[in-house]
Amino acid sequence: MILSQQSLHHRCKFQDMITPYVDHQVRGDRIISYGLSSFGYDVRCVNQFKIFNPPTWVHGNPYQPEDCIDPTNFDPELVFDVDTQGSPLFLPGHGYALTCTLETFKMPRDLFALVIGKSTLARCGLLINATPLEPGWEGQITLELANLTHRAILVHPNMGIAQVVFFQGDAIPDRVYDDTRKYQKQVGIVLPR
Repeated sequence: MILSQQSLHHRCKFQDMITPYVDHQVRGDRIISYGLSSFGYDVRCVNQFKIFNPPTWVHGNPYQPEDCIDPTNFDPELVFDVDTQGSPLFLPGHGYALTCTLETFKMPRDLFALVIGKSTLARCGLLINATPLEPGWEGQITLELANLTHRAILVHPNMGIAQVVFFQGDAIPDRVYDDTRKYQKQVGIVLPR
């Protein structure tokens, strides 16, 4: 079952599931919505980003060992930090960046959630990777941003960046995301571990 606005409001108000929590959907001219919606919660991004460095092409060959990304041994030198200090980020055409949500989540043991991109951003060519929030997980959500266009896209700090949809489980699982897991209680933008 997908949780409705009323169920989400009750959990956020009495269980501190989302902090900071906005109990209505904020909309307006030149605002990409955020806050509680009919069947989910629209999260905002912060003004910090990690941008992936472009490869150094040697003799026309883009596949140099130092430019490869190894998910089992990620090199943090492949990204650089950007703090926009409240200004928009210019994500270059075909660029890729990481950011995180302004909100911190504390997932109850009986809920599972999916983070999905917003339609307005997808229509501009900005893809937000879908990611799960497992029962028992806590922290800020690291978001992956991919510009699928040839043009730069402006990513505004504090704009609605993704929607979180919550699902009620039919039972509490035997194993939940706990302190032994690698992304538990993450703060800020967390690189692959």
